[in-house]
Amino acid sequence: MSEDQAAAVKETSAVEKQPETTGAEAPTVTITKRMMVAIDESDSSFYALQWVIDHFSNLLMTTEAAEAEGGLLTVVHVQSPSHHFAAFPAGPGGATAVYASSSMIESVKKAQQEASAALLSRALQMCRAKQIRTETLVLEGEAKDMICQAVEQMHVDLLVVGSRGLGKIKRAFIGSVSDYCAHHANCPILIVKPPKEITT
Repeated sequence: MSEDQAAAVKETSAVEKQPETTGAEAPTVTITKRMMVAIDESDSSFYALQWVIDHFSNLLMTTEAAEAEGGLLTVVHVQSPSHHFAAFPAGPGGATAVYASSSMIESVKKAQQEASAALLSRALQMCRAKQIRTETLVLEGEAKDMICQAVEQMHVDLLVVGSRGLGKIKRAFIGSVSDYCAHHANCPILIVKPPKEITT
């Protein structure tokens, strides 16, 4: 072995050595403690939730060790804001705004609450089956804005959303919650894309 090769081997072995601890604390490793999964009625959002359960269950389980670490999964659902008026065509080329009655508004709110409760119940069953520490949250407003606000207020370490697989035209007109959150959420975001056969 030449002198250059011997020097290279000696240098490599010096780099691979672990530093000795001198009584100082070891460097801390940051563990994701609080995750949030946004769900809606789509299969892609529940696929994202199942993906989190399958891949992060060891951090979120309801065991004493996991509870000591503080791992928690928040499942959030955002309801559309209830509008107090609706537009109906009235006459040629025009629309008239008609205010909805209070009983109609209440029935719409009740239907939204029941739909949210059903979604969150399904999500909780999935989490309980794997003993995941879970809390649920229902918000009202524009989904993408409310999710980003909740992430910031709750100091979420990781946001997980499903990708609905919108085409280019739909994405241009209605926007994508996952795209918006990827650019505006105040934490890392994981967008879980489901297999094509369950994309809705």
